Amino acid sequence: MSANPETGAVRNAWMLVATREIVVRALNKGFLVGLLVTVVFVAGIIAFTSYMGNRTESFDVAVVAGDESAATALEAAADGRGGVPSDDKVELTVVRVADAEAARAALVDESADAWLSSGTPEDAGWTLSGWREPDGTLVSLLGTSVRDQVLAARAAGAGTSMSALTEGSEVATERLDGNPVDPQVVFLAGFVLAFLFFMGAVGSGSMIAGSVIEEKQSRLVEIIATAVPLRQLLAGKIIGSSVIALGQNVVLAAVGLVGLSFTDLSAVLPSMTASMLWFVAFFTVGFVAVAALYAVAGSLASRTEDLQYTTSPLMMLLMGVYIVTFAADGTLERVLSYVPPASIVSMPVRVLAGDAAWWEPLLSLAILLVATVGAVLLGERAYRGALMQTGGRVTWRSAMAAERGTTLGA
Repeated sequence: MSANPETGAVRNAWMLVATREIVVRALNKGFLVGLLVTVVFVAGIIAFTSYMGNRTESFDVAVVAGDESAATALEAAADGRGGVPSDDKVELTVVRVADAEAARAALVDESADAWLSSGTPEDAGWTLSGWREPDGTLVSLLGTSVRDQVLAARAAGAGTSMSALTEGSEVATERLDGNPVDPQVVFLAGFVLAFLFFMGAVGSGSMIAGSVIEEKQSRLVEIIATAVPLRQLLAGKIIGSSVIALGQNVVLAAVGLVGLSFTDLSAVLPSMTASMLWFVAFFTVGFVAVAALYAVAGSLASRTEDLQYTTSPLMMLLMGVYIVTFAADGTLERVLSYVPPASIVSMPVRVLAGDAAWWEPLLSLAILLVATVGAVLLGERAYRGALMQTGGRVTWRSAMAAERGTTLGA
């Protein structure tokens, strides 16, 4: 069986195949619902993180009448007096009670979150009591207030002042690499990029493999091959699926960047945007190789049930990239940023961290491009050799041998 001569229509057959792949996938309800759910999930995580980071915590703290030291410490913590920096995300309300029994009762009935009591002349210690373990934020804030109040009293007794005692004790922070992005943000970005790569590669790759085996199992590909060279059929599937995968990641990246603009991380938005653009470039090139290999995995199968076996090596590779890249650091991350397909994630993360010189992403992208071309050429040979073989799973070796012994689709 041989393909028709390559007329103008045949030469452009890959465009028809690509268009069909895009339309079928874009109109697939499962794909659209999955994309919508993912968008809502990403937006929801960002909204929840923003809410948790900006919400105001309120505490009602009991103080016994006559315990003026405790009352003064609470008021200083509440309004920033006495050297305690005010925190607009924490609100303190002083609940005055008659005695210690009333304070304990307030903790039991939850009309107070904690009870602060100052030390007696015999026992100079202070106590912050709670029905359960007092909140860590409250402990830290009141601890600062109490410490400063005690130091101020002792400074006055020594004939000096708090400002004189603490002068020159402030510690300023400086980051010598000049990159304003926090390491935790870099780690989070690595996780997100690895997730986008994994979901895009596996989701769209599986669609390619499913499309190939569907056409092969139904023998439809034998009819298609009389009008479309197999090389162009493969090219159309790769291009169409790449467009869909890229579009999906662009949508998710855009949602993430827009969401970040409403959070405390808006200051690092320029750096994050540059990293995302590099990720899009790397993903665009790298997914072509992934798509080609998934198409081969589909052609090696003879039934839909075979796909789990033929796609397992690819799934393991992509899972390994997902696990290793977002957790990599130091020398390992620098090495991975030049090793396809891990470089799709690792190099954009290094760009965000300010750890990559201007030429490093370009060199890494060139290496990825060479690897992609090699994967596509190898995959095309195996695809053409395996697509027409039926009766059972096809091995890579038999696929390559069959391609060498036929001119089908050339």
